[in-house]
Amino acid sequence: MEIKFKIWFEYEKRYFFGRGLYELFQKIELTGSILDASKSLKMSYRNAWGKIVKAEKVYGRKLVLRNKGRKVQKSILTDEARYLMSEYRKYEDVFNHYLRRPYIIPSVAVDGILVRDNKVLLVKRKNDPYVGYYALPGGFVEYNETTENAIIREMKEETNLDVKINGIVGVYSDPSRDPRGHVISIVYELDTDDLNFRAGDDAERAEMVDLKSIPPLAFDHSKIIKDFMIRKNIE
Repeated sequence: MEIKFKIWFEYEKRYFFGRGLYELFQKIELTGSILDASKSLKMSYRNAWGKIVKAEKVYGRKLVLRNKGRKVQKSILTDEARYLMSEYRKYEDVFNHYLRRPYIIPSVAVDGILVRDNKVLLVKRKNDPYVGYYALPGGFVEYNETTENAIIREMKEETNLDVKINGIVGVYSDPSRDPRGHVISIVYELDTDDLNFRAGDDAERAEMVDLKSIPPLAFDHSKIIKDFMIRKNIE
């Protein structure tokens, strides 16, 4: 028995991108020609062009540009097309990895503690779970990303801050800590040269909150901050 799978992208519940278009884009990138790309895949130019037009219509973005030079018309992928290819490869790699190792793998997240003058930077969540609750800024580690790069990226996305890592506060792995499933969080102590923050991404707002008057927090973030205060001898 052999397990097979297919991945495709939909936009507003309509199919527009899958393995066929991914391979066509690969060939266009290589040859610079829709005609040559279609020939190498043994499909008609009309069929190849139809797939591109349909995808662009559903997705609402241009995916292939055709530039006329002096002697030849060259086809070029847009940044949107390259983004779709990158995302497709990412998810396909994840599925292939899972089929080779068929067991449930915990998700990995990162959270950041940035304290200044006995105040900690918190964000107010605007998405489930814990919508409306305050939490430490952070998020999930992406495929092929280090946890260090993940916390720097998440801090930039959620608070607009460029941060540096001072150390690890701890690793939090209780299977029940996140209602979405088993999520292991690596928590970093952070610092920044410029505290000019603003909310972004999935945060409703960001603010510095006194460590002695912290409201109820999402997930196990109250415990994380308490552990941090003990470690730093903050009363």
